[in-house]
Amino acid sequence: MPWIKVWIHFVWSTANHEPLLVDTVRTSVFQHIRENARSKGIYIDMINGYLDHVHCLVSLGSDQTLEDTMRLIKGESSHWINQNELTKTNFRWQKEYFAVSVSPAGLDSVRRYIANQEVHHRNSSFEQEFDDFLERAGFERFEDN
Repeated sequence: MPWIKVWIHFVWSTANHEPLLVDTVRTSVFQHIRENARSKGIYIDMINGYLDHVHCLVSLGSDQTLEDTMRLIKGESSHWINQNELTKTNFRWQKEYFAVSVSPAGLDSVRRYIANQEVHHRNSSFEQEFDDFLERAGFERFEDN
């Protein structure tokens, strides 16, 4: 049996950064994502976000990939949101997402950051946050031609 601890901090947003995840919707969506993930063997340590995005700290299993994990979480949850008519318009997640590994020493810091999303976003937009993530992780943005 393999012994694996691969921690990933995922971040993704609503399509066009629409502020559709108001308090009551956000609470229901996060609870549903957690329950759906559990039923699929995906371990979510922390989940939180704000009006237009989600942060999720996941421990991947030996047979789980980043792509499959995101597809199972994002695809199913957008379907569930629409099926339950939680938003007035058709709900979609943006296609892109951010995923970065987290060392065991950094887990508590990432957990605190995820837990404090509402406070953090009083002074910072998701776009600013996402650009900061990309820069700190060493990514470069390239414009599609």
